[in-house]
Amino acid sequence: MPIKIRAMKPSDKLGIMEILKVTEAFTTEEVNVAEEVIDAYLADIHGSGYYIYVAESAGHILGYLCYGPTPMTQGTWDYYWMATAPEHRGKGIGSTLLKLAEQTVREADGRMILIETSSNPHYSPARNLYHSLGYEIISTIPDFYSVGDDKITFRKTL
Repeated sequence: MPIKIRAMKPSDKLGIMEILKVTEAFTTEEVNVAEEVIDAYLADIHGSGYYIYVAESAGHILGYLCYGPTPMTQGTWDYYWMATAPEHRGKGIGSTLLKLAEQTVREADGRMILIETSSNPHYSPARNLYHSLGYEIISTIPDFYSVGDDKITFRKTL
């Protein structure tokens, strides 16, 4: 089945939430925050400050990415949330979403993209993906999320 990448629409929320809930990396609190961001986007798609794209095939959501310009900066953007359905990981969905976002950022005269993530082992595939796409680690804050769970910041300049 072909995979289509497109902007999120309200009917996609249920599929995205299901992916977030079955992804072992996210806590209940994180899923709740992701839902708040999705709701803010859906309440004002053009004014929320967020861009949300989904990967879908045959009407099923396979993954999503939420990103946007970083407030009070010139040309800096953040990736906020990304998840792929467990059964579709390793099939290029995440890299396709990230490359599309990079294109959007370039077209908006963005100069830098930041990704903040956890050192938790569940996030290892995501960190490997970021490395493979040319993102570099620029900072680590030990024990940020909890003892033993560091905050890692990746950057890519465009």
